[in-house]
Amino acid sequence: MSDKLPVISGKQLVALLEKLGFEVVRVKGSHHRMKHPDGRVTTVPVHRNDDIPKGLLRKIIREDITLSIEEFNTIVR
Repeated sequence: MSDKLPVISGKQLVALLEKLGFEVVRVKGSHHRMKHPDGRVTTVPVHRNDDIPKGLLRKIIREDITLSIEEFNTIVR
């Protein structure tokens, strides 16, 4: 049970969120706005293949998609 965050790019996070039921509702520049049918929303920066900063990834996981770090890690693997 590690609460260590994975290194993940914006493209990978968008693909993962789509598997969780989110869909891209808007793209403005390099920012993808994603929404889940239950009302959860998040914005994912997709800058080339750059990794998402740890603080932003933690915020998206905990506050936007309301998962624990452990739950997110099991989904990623």
